[in-house]
Amino acid sequence: MIRRSMKIAAGVAMFALLVGMAGCTKSSGGGSGGLVVGVSNTVSGNGWRETMICSIKAEAVASGKVSKVIVVSKNGGPTEQIQDLQNLISQGVNILIVNPSDPEKLNDVIKEATSRGIIVVAVDSSVTAPTAYVVTNDQTKLGELSMQWIADYMGGKGTFLYMRGAQGVQADTDRDNGVQSVLKKYPDLKYKEVFTDWDYTKAGQLATQEFSAADYAAVWTSGQDYTVVNAIKATGKPPVPVLGEETNEFVNQLINGTPGALVTNPAIVGGAGLNVALKIQSGQKPGDRVVLLTPQLMDAKNNMNDLKAMYDPKLDATASVSLSIPGYTTFTADQLRSCKGPGE
Repeated sequence: MIRRSMKIAAGVAMFALLVGMAGCTKSSGGGSGGLVVGVSNTVSGNGWRETMICSIKAEAVASGKVSKVIVVSKNGGPTEQIQDLQNLISQGVNILIVNPSDPEKLNDVIKEATSRGIIVVAVDSSVTAPTAYVVTNDQTKLGELSMQWIADYMGGKGTFLYMRGAQGVQADTDRDNGVQSVLKKYPDLKYKEVFTDWDYTKAGQLATQEFSAADYAAVWTSGQDYTVVNAIKATGKPPVPVLGEETNEFVNQLINGTPGALVTNPAIVGGAGLNVALKIQSGQKPGDRVVLLTPQLMDAKNNMNDLKAMYDPKLDATASVSLSIPGYTTFTADQLRSCKGPGE
């Protein structure tokens, strides 16, 4: 039975789709179309990124317009990603969905792709290449919402552990900009900053080290949340509020009494990016190049029913539990969970 989809408001910034445009036609099988989609991802072994890839495959199947999805997913920086993108271009892809490792260093290879008629959409993090489209969660707003929740909880004073993502990646920079905009209002709020590289194991290890050596009133995480909760518990320290995302196990922890809150950052933004690319491919060009999806903050006090609806015991601990983005995804929950592209 398909779980009720979480309703995520899709706020659109600098982006206007033509009025009355038709949505992509759903298909249960996929492969009837002739388009080839390439996917470039630079963080492997991460449940959020894996869900992102699954959502691209699911949207490809649902559209009926894609015959093949080629995924390159491995840990690396701009140099490695440029090579991956060049390889995908050489394989004759029609669309490139890119989770960029840098906002500017991919610009030349993106220009090469678009000069060949390939549609390029950056998801999760932005790029400055003028010929690429961008579909991303509003990371600056995410930073603002989450930091304000922590500031309110702490009464504007004290020290928290600030566990960021990967240094230099635009999504992390944007989140930090949002966090810092709030901190300017609270001079008595202090923090210890560490980088997790969006790795759940590393985040747990860092939390163990930090809580073994010092006391913190709260923890801000860049989505590596449930391992941090487990690490604090293992040190024997009293639980403190943890700010995370809609990671399946973290949602379960919040339901069962862990203090904290989540800010939505749906991994299925990958599928939304493909949805936009397919509309562009069919001639429905947008008025501008950037889509921002609006995050929502939830905690057990105010959103227990929503949290219970989100949690799925059948999913992996690291799975992102958002199942749809209205107006930007057309796949079913079953298509997402199968994680199979056309012909697979």
